[in-house]
Amino acid sequence: MTMATETENTGPESKEIKDVKEMKEALKDEMPPDNKQVEKEESGKKEESADAAATAASPAPTKAISVHKTNYEKDIVYLYQFSRTPLLPSVSPYCLKVETWLRLNGVKYENVDHKVKFRSKKGSLPFVELNGEEIADSTIIIRELSQKLGHDLDAILTPEQRSVSHATISMIENHLVWVVMCWRTKNLDQVLKGYKMNLQHVLGTRIPNGILNFIFKLTYGRKWDLLQSAKRVKAQGMGVHTPEEVSQFGCADLKVLSDMLADKPFFFGDEPTTLDVVAFAHLAQILYIDKDTPYSLRDYMQENCPNLVGHCSRVQEQCFPDWDEMCSTLDMNTHLPKPEKQQEEKEGKEEAKESKESKEEKEGDKEKADKEEKEMEKDKEVDENKEKEKEGK
Repeated sequence: MTMATETENTGPESKEIKDVKEMKEALKDEMPPDNKQVEKEESGKKEESADAAATAASPAPTKAISVHKTNYEKDIVYLYQFSRTPLLPSVSPYCLKVETWLRLNGVKYENVDHKVKFRSKKGSLPFVELNGEEIADSTIIIRELSQKLGHDLDAILTPEQRSVSHATISMIENHLVWVVMCWRTKNLDQVLKGYKMNLQHVLGTRIPNGILNFIFKLTYGRKWDLLQSAKRVKAQGMGVHTPEEVSQFGCADLKVLSDMLADKPFFFGDEPTTLDVVAFAHLAQILYIDKDTPYSLRDYMQENCPNLVGHCSRVQEQCFPDWDEMCSTLDMNTHLPKPEKQQEEKEGKEEAKESKESKEEKEGDKEKADKEEKEMEKDKEVDENKEKEKEGK
């Protein structure tokens, strides 16, 4: 899913200056040189020859780094994606796809919390940077990283299974995804509520959410490539259908995936492959929408495809053991060790909490003991009174 890059418009004055410069250069080429100019050019050529000879003896210049993370560590993958939400790690299936693949393969990576400010040179998210090189588009990212880092989830598949995997992924990423996008374009309010998106956090701004939500709806087709614009959805063909027809298309795709999975843990057996990564990333967008938000595809999956629900749970547990933490804190890097200071503060808070609980527990025990002692004294006093009455009689 790409977003058109915006080009910088130059003003009329700068355009005229540019035109004049180009005109001068053109006229300069057409004018015959005088003798002094010829001598100057010949002298310049000799100097250039001497410089060329000196350059040939010197080592070639290093290639300029053109990445955002200039102080990168070797073989660490830097992932640029959308911010977290309280319900799932990313509302972009393509971002979730890449991060799931990284985690499943145990690749060392770090999320760059850029507050949706950066895009790849292709104008899209996600993209990664590895050793000073940018790689964009989720499919190309996985293919390139598989080759560079030596991870191939599909190595266990037969040629026939690879073909089935390719065809199924194409169905998911070229059909099912548009079903979801079609619903999103026509239900912007429900998208914000259904994923509990806090645009202040996403964009890193203090502008009130009411204003941000309004801007989101206006700029949604141009600035947010996690949600395709209505024009793109219509141009693709899905947008011309009624909501009921679109829902039927989606349910049919879910039925195919459910039948393929059957009672297996993963689509091709006991081990997850690329198809499992792609399926999870897209199914999560459907399954983990807030229960109070009406959504026919989620309801259909829960009622008719319990094996797909189980599949999502297995991938989630295997790849995102910190799911609850990342969704509650919206931290982009819960998988990384915390700095010593933060760790010490956390430990200090935990110790203070334990100390408080221990103190409260001791106070509670003391109160209980005092109460029991008073009751015993009271019982003893009652017994003594009874004994005195008995003696008096």
